[in-house]
Amino acid sequence: MSAPTALAPLLAALEDRYGAALQGALLYGSCLRSGDFRDGLVDLWVVVDQYSHAYGRRIAALANRLLPPNVFYLEVPSPAGPLRAKYGVIALAQLERAVSRRAFESYFWGRLAQPVEILYARTPQLRARLERVLAAARDTFLARALAVAPPAGPLAALWLAGLAASYRSELRAEGPERAAAILAAAPDFFLAATRAFAAGRPDRLELKKGAEGWNYRARLSPAARRWGRLAWRLRRPWGKAKSLARLLKGLFTFEGALDYAAWKLERHSGRRVEIPPAVRRRPLIHGWAFLWRLYREGLFR
Repeated sequence: MSAPTALAPLLAALEDRYGAALQGALLYGSCLRSGDFRDGLVDLWVVVDQYSHAYGRRIAALANRLLPPNVFYLEVPSPAGPLRAKYGVIALAQLERAVSRRAFESYFWGRLAQPVEILYARTPQLRARLERVLAAARDTFLARALAVAPPAGPLAALWLAGLAASYRSELRAEGPERAAAILAAAPDFFLAATRAFAAGRPDRLELKKGAEGWNYRARLSPAARRWGRLAWRLRRPWGKAKSLARLLKGLFTFEGALDYAAWKLERHSGRRVEIPPAVRRRPLIHGWAFLWRLYREGLFR
């Protein structure tokens, strides 16, 4: 069953929730890779025209504008059983800026450079605009990854280096094996994305097919490589601070946020995570020490 068909009840619920403000929906993450939309939570981006149009509350609109996205939980019944989704809301114009070369933070272009399906677009014109968003994310990701990847090597090394740098710029539970699994799940996608980038930027990247597969050669000056690596070092504290801010904001918008975070950490670390009662009662007061303990124990980086 295709994703639009399988996820039609989720789309209907989103249309009820956001009405004419809903411009598009993007599917990404582990459920897209597996094709099993009942394994965990379906990951979606909900693209709206304006926050003032999408929300009835000014505070929610302001929070989304200042620190996108707002993250919500959605569960709907379906003939095959309940569908559960975690979705982030972002305005289309803000998303376009967030994946462009002008965007410093990797939060958006690091995710949207990976396989994404346009699950819904209100008009053909909006679909074309969303396709340009995804192309821009891939372009930005590869342009930034060149600085931290080896100067030359197999194609996978370029993407693995970029994904690893992106992960280190957030509070993430995933280890290196997650990036390798993402690449293994869609090799044709990553090859096509790299070929498109190399065709448009032959001054930056050369791509050739060898006896054992595709290889790349980065064409960066030593100065450009140094500046690129410095930018990634600066992204780490900036991105981790914003990840923490998003996590705290999610406590107010994401139903079951604490349990979801525990499940996510358990899934990627293999260790049981128990939420202390004090954290459940007052997460903004007691959550800091709890997060610090998990960080010290290596459950996320």
